[in-house]
Amino acid sequence: MSHSVTRSTKAMGKRWSAELELIGAGGEPVDLHRTLSSHGVAALPPNAFDEEMQTLTTTLALPGGKARTIRIGAGRPGFALVQAEDIGARDATFLIDAARHMLRLDADLSPFYEAAREDPELDWASAGAGRMLRSATVFEDVVKTICTTNCAWSATVRMVTALVSELGLEAPDRRHAFPTPQAMAEADEAFYRDGVRAGYRGAYLRALAGAVADGKLDLEVLDDPELPDDEVAERLLALPGCGPYATAHMMMLLGRYSRLILDSWTRPKYARLNGRKANDKTIERRFRRYREYAGLAFWLYLTRDWVEERPV
Repeated sequence: MSHSVTRSTKAMGKRWSAELELIGAGGEPVDLHRTLSSHGVAALPPNAFDEEMQTLTTTLALPGGKARTIRIGAGRPGFALVQAEDIGARDATFLIDAARHMLRLDADLSPFYEAAREDPELDWASAGAGRMLRSATVFEDVVKTICTTNCAWSATVRMVTALVSELGLEAPDRRHAFPTPQAMAEADEAFYRDGVRAGYRGAYLRALAGAVADGKLDLEVLDDPELPDDEVAERLLALPGCGPYATAHMMMLLGRYSRLILDSWTRPKYARLNGRKANDKTIERRFRRYREYAGLAFWLYLTRDWVEERPV
């Protein structure tokens, strides 16, 4: 059970804010900046990460067909501050839960930190790094992951931006939430071909959205920690457009860190940091000591330089 404490306030002018204590479920510290910048997919629409201000702005679909934009950033020491406008009590509860979910405050990374403290190249992570920012739904993360496969990052940004701007619910500030499965399922082939320019992925995205919208596929159940890793991986591999790379990526976003993401970016980055090339088996052997956290250790080893070190 998480020890995080939520404190909400409602200010004049319908401006709303809530504080989330930055402590994980095992009592371990949470580095907010490293969480918000933990991976590139986290910055795809409807998310926008401001590196200078160290804040994440995102728009979420609310129950009842509405959407609202929230901003997550640093509050007083030890807390994240979640802010929004024109929020009622029921929506505030939903947004607090969504923000906690996205920041993974219910996760316990203390066993990983114990192992990291024994590794001179990763002991820095025990100060609170390692939470992989996730979307409000598994569906959103799966769609975004499929949009990263076999293409340049610019194409990924184009595809996701088109999906959000054309199909997502609009908030009062004119930003859009990520589209619902129903909205994506109802879009025709021409939209995916000419609007999203998704290529072969268009058929996969429509099929995936249709199965979820029809109730034939429940992706949110993959967040259940009681499901074994092998079963989750098998279900992911069975999804249209979700091959080995996409499965490894999704496993990380689901908080299942045993698999290393080995691709055209991670292999060269490891070679540069390590000083020489290494085959996949050698890389896996280097992080084997981390057991179920091997993939997380590998990712942190590669991305330490994404966040500027701050003086203690």
